[in-house]
Amino acid sequence: MIIGYFTERPYRWVPEEEVLKNEAFFAVSNKYFDREKAADDYNYFLDEYCYAEDLGFDALMLNEHHGNPFCMGSVMNVEAAILARITKRAKIVLIGNPLPVLKHPLRMAEELAEIDLISRGRLVTGWVRGAGSEQFFNNANPAYNREYFNEAHDFIIQAWTRPGPWRYEGKHFHYRHVNPWALPYQKPHPQMWIPGVLSPETAQWCAERGYPYMGLVTALGPTCDMWDFYADVAAKHGYQAGPENFGYLMSVFVADTDEKAQELGKGFMFGGGPGAFSRPEHTLPPGYNSRDAIRRLARMPSGGWVGVSSERLKQAQEGKSPTDGKDYAEVRRKLMAAYDKAQKDYLMIVGSPKTVIERVKTIMRLLRVSILTVFQVQGTVSNEDRRNSMRLFAQEVAPAIREYAKELDLPDPFQRFPGSVKLQTGVARLPVVDRTPLASLRLGA
Repeated sequence: MIIGYFTERPYRWVPEEEVLKNEAFFAVSNKYFDREKAADDYNYFLDEYCYAEDLGFDALMLNEHHGNPFCMGSVMNVEAAILARITKRAKIVLIGNPLPVLKHPLRMAEELAEIDLISRGRLVTGWVRGAGSEQFFNNANPAYNREYFNEAHDFIIQAWTRPGPWRYEGKHFHYRHVNPWALPYQKPHPQMWIPGVLSPETAQWCAERGYPYMGLVTALGPTCDMWDFYADVAAKHGYQAGPENFGYLMSVFVADTDEKAQELGKGFMFGGGPGAFSRPEHTLPPGYNSRDAIRRLARMPSGGWVGVSSERLKQAQEGKSPTDGKDYAEVRRKLMAAYDKAQKDYLMIVGSPKTVIERVKTIMRLLRVSILTVFQVQGTVSNEDRRNSMRLFAQEVAPAIREYAKELDLPDPFQRFPGSVKLQTGVARLPVVDRTPLASLRLGA
């Protein structure tokens, strides 16, 4: 099993009321930016990742968003390059580069190859289509998003594996001379893990290529459905999907007592939490998602990712907003109710080590994933409390769940290469999830 550490590297000093007024983090004015505080935090977050490696986390996860204080990782390849040099053991996992909005896959191929070389083969690269808000920020046509994504991905693979020089003429990208001299340390190239929020098109694309798919704080029932869908596609392509094909990112905060954890864990809901990443009109621009994907997202309860939940979509359809009336005391009361519900639905895991162990084990049994990533709390929680949560997880939670992973037999992608277990024609695939706990959990009730 791989246990990863992840933080959005938030800008923790934006006034919460401004986020609530805007009804989202995206598009809050940058007049609230303080260069000294930002400089302190950029350096702190790099130190925090080094601390994660020292504690024994197997992977340091980075992501990228633009124009958003929810995540200050505007150019995560810069952070990855620094970590490649100042860390020694942990995998550097990118979840991931937003190919459709970067518009220069050849440069991307060179950047990632250089990071892999500096780290001596510790890079795991992931690709994303980019949140809907990224299309606005980068002036990218959302209707072509998936086309950009597919063509850029295929080009990068060629740039890493096909000797140059050669010319490339595609639909969206054109290069007269392809001959990068920085090629990956890993052969033929780094592994690719793809994060997502239950888009069936993305899951199918991953399964067709044997790429591990990582759910980002996705509702457990629909996540089981998506795992089964992935496994069905995998079977059609002649292999048995297993734990090595699946990962899950969990919102986790640990403190010495349940009471202290519950108080500090409220930072997950700062400004509205992940569900306030961006307003629905920015999250789902026309042409960005398929109808099927939107239907699945509409079933996600409170605590969903990047601004999408059933409540938010309903509010957008009805022309209402979560801050109608601007009674911020009432807004915060509703956020605390959502905080409690998200924990009941296992979308947030907050508590003492003993509490966290049992809840993480439930997720492991249900989803049978080999990549578990801890998503650190947001908001104004102190550096000391953040590090204490990391220490408690690494020293008291991680050993227990590693043993449980052995009991469940959950090989990770470096122990068993994704797609390597062949499935004979006519042989039914094996189960990839264990739905037994679902009935007793009463999720969404």
